[in-house]
Amino acid sequence: MSQMLARSLLTLRNLFEWSSLRAGGLILICGLLVVAQDLPRPLIDANTANLPAHPVGANDLIAVAVYRSPELTRTVRVGTDGLIRLPMLKQPVKAEGLMPAELESTIAAALKTARLLVDPLVTVTVVEYQSRSISVMGAVRKPVTFQAAGPTTLLEALARAEGLASDAGPEVLVSKAPEGARNSAGLISRIPIRALLAGSDTALNLKLEGGEEIRVPPADKIFVVGNVKRPGAFPTGDEGGNTILKAVALAEGLMPYASKEAVIYRREAAGSVNQISVELGKIMDRKISDTALLPNDVLYIPEAKARKLGWATIEKLLLFGSGATTALIYGAAVH
Repeated sequence: MSQMLARSLLTLRNLFEWSSLRAGGLILICGLLVVAQDLPRPLIDANTANLPAHPVGANDLIAVAVYRSPELTRTVRVGTDGLIRLPMLKQPVKAEGLMPAELESTIAAALKTARLLVDPLVTVTVVEYQSRSISVMGAVRKPVTFQAAGPTTLLEALARAEGLASDAGPEVLVSKAPEGARNSAGLISRIPIRALLAGSDTALNLKLEGGEEIRVPPADKIFVVGNVKRPGAFPTGDEGGNTILKAVALAEGLMPYASKEAVIYRREAAGSVNQISVELGKIMDRKISDTALLPNDVLYIPEAKARKLGWATIEKLLLFGSGATTALIYGAAVH
C-alpha cells in the first residue's frame, strides 16, 4: 500500500513539474510575440535586397519602417523631383542621392523636428530600383531596357539583348548622363567589338552602375543592284571599304547580258548625289585598276541593251528586298 502511494505522489510531482515548464514556455512565447508586434514589419519579399553602395534615385520604390509607429510604416515611391512624402509631415523629404542609411537619418530628423516622435528609429529598404536603368539598342537581336539590380558588365548587358545582330558595326558606344542631368547623355567609351568578345583586354568589359545607354551602330554598307545574281546591301567590313570587284563577288557575280558600263551613285554631305561612270568590263578583265567604293555607295549594273534607270527610280527600289529589287529593275528596263 505504501509503495502504491509513493508511486502516485511521484507521478503527481512529475505532472506538476511538466505543467510548470509548459506554462513557463507559453509565457515566454507570448512575450516574444508581444515584442515582435512592436518591431517594424518588413515590407519587401525575400527576393529583394538593398544595394547599399548605390544612392536612392527618382522613381525608386522604398520601404520606410518606423519602430512602434505603424501609421508611419509604409512603402513609398520617390517622385520625379527626388522627394518622398510621408503622413503627418508637412514638408516632403529629399531622398534622391542619399544612401539608404543616410535617408534613415534624414527621416528620423524630420520626425523629431516635427515633434511627432522623441527618438525615432527608422529603417529604409529599397524595394525596387527604377533609377538604375540600362538601355541596349541598335544592331542587337532584341533591344532591351532593364534595371541594374547588382553589378553588371557590358557583356552581360549585350547578353540580355540576346547578342549582336548580323549587321552590327565594329564598335559599341556607351553613353551616360552626367551627374544631376536627366535627359542628356554624354559619350564615355567606344569599345571595339572584336577585342571585347576576344577577352584579351578585361578593361573593355566595362562595369555598369545604371544610367548607361549602350548603342551598337549597324556596320557601314554598300549596295549592289541590277544585273547581279544576288542584289542587296553588304557590310563594308572592318577595313572600312570595298572595291567594285569585291562588291560583284559579294553579289555572287554578274548575270548574263550585264552591261560593261556600271554606275556608282554616291551621296555627298550636302545631300546631293554624284553619278560616277565606271568601265566595268575593263575592271573585270584586269585592264584597268579596281575602283574603291565608299560606305553607302550604290553600284548599279544595268542590262547591256536596255534603258538605264535613273537615281530616283533606284532609290525607290532600294526600299524593297533584294529579290523584289531585281524583279522591278528588270521590269522597268524592259518597259
